[in-house]
Amino acid sequence: MIAPLEVAGRCGRVLQRFDQAEALLVSNLTNIRWLTGFTGSNGWLVLTKNEVVLITDGRYGDQATAQLAQSDVDGRVIVALSGAAILDAIAAEVAPFATLGFEAAHVTYEQFQRFQGLFEPTLVPVGGVVEAERRRKDAGEVARMAEACRIADAALADVVGAGLEGHTEAEVRNRLEIRMRELGADGPSYETIVAAGPINAARPHHRPTDTVIEAGHTVIIDVGALYEGYHSDMTRTFFVGEPTAEQMELYEVVLAAQRSGVAAVESGLSTAELDSVCRDAITESGYGDWFSHGTGHGVGLLIHEDPFINHTGDLKLQVGDVVTVEPGVYREGFGGIRVEDLVVVTDSGCRVLTASPKDSPCPPSPPTT
Repeated sequence: MIAPLEVAGRCGRVLQRFDQAEALLVSNLTNIRWLTGFTGSNGWLVLTKNEVVLITDGRYGDQATAQLAQSDVDGRVIVALSGAAILDAIAAEVAPFATLGFEAAHVTYEQFQRFQGLFEPTLVPVGGVVEAERRRKDAGEVARMAEACRIADAALADVVGAGLEGHTEAEVRNRLEIRMRELGADGPSYETIVAAGPINAARPHHRPTDTVIEAGHTVIIDVGALYEGYHSDMTRTFFVGEPTAEQMELYEVVLAAQRSGVAAVESGLSTAELDSVCRDAITESGYGDWFSHGTGHGVGLLIHEDPFINHTGDLKLQVGDVVTVEPGVYREGFGGIRVEDLVVVTDSGCRVLTASPKDSPCPPSPPTT
């Protein structure tokens, strides 16, 4: 049985971080889900030191009440029947306060102008207080991400084991996404990447096409599963047919850099330092200008979230962060190679959640009929 999510204490933890205003208006739906368990498509959350109030529309009243109760969140639900009525309800809830914080990164200028004309408190822009707490994954969150990884690992083994050559990128993508659903996923974490050959594999976020996978191709497969709201993320690179000396050299460079990055992950390491571990290894091998993106990113309820791991990053890893380590090299005419694992930062380093083999880029031979 997968560990339960520890939702009940999250609002209190956010409020401990928050002292810029008397109340906080949370508008980002991912943040609302993390704080309350509510999964509807329309909701606003008012947090104060004494109360949690979720305001939604008539489609979600019963759902909101049930999900807050399931999450052990002691909150009140208000149902309003129009967008204007929702704003009026928020205005009534925040009227007793002199100052109201709002999520500056998630409120449009048009919304801000409406708030100024409707809300009595002085509006205070607030940045990232919920996201900062979301970084530290609890046991239930890690368990869901581990299950998502297990599903993606199994789907990749099945699809690659059945053979890549002769199939189109899109066909491989479709088979992976169908197989993940069959294995228990709610769907893919993101648009699965299957990038083959000297042109497509040189594009880190290539979208699968009707390109046929042929002998001699490098094939990058970037695949993740979504399980109960939580994402996984993994990349493996395969060579179709006998690999060339250049392909093997570059694979070994990337794999060594990726393994060094995973080994370096620990609480207190800065994201820039982790990026340097992988980037310096590839640069020292003579391929630094082939590495064209950051080393990784946080994963959770979103597929890309803090902390972002790149050479300008100024955050430090902390216990509970779940991050990718995914160096790669790309050059049109050659193709590309990327190896990616998802890891959770622990007291003693990290635990790798993805388990697909990466020792060899040569896929297993498909079964004979």
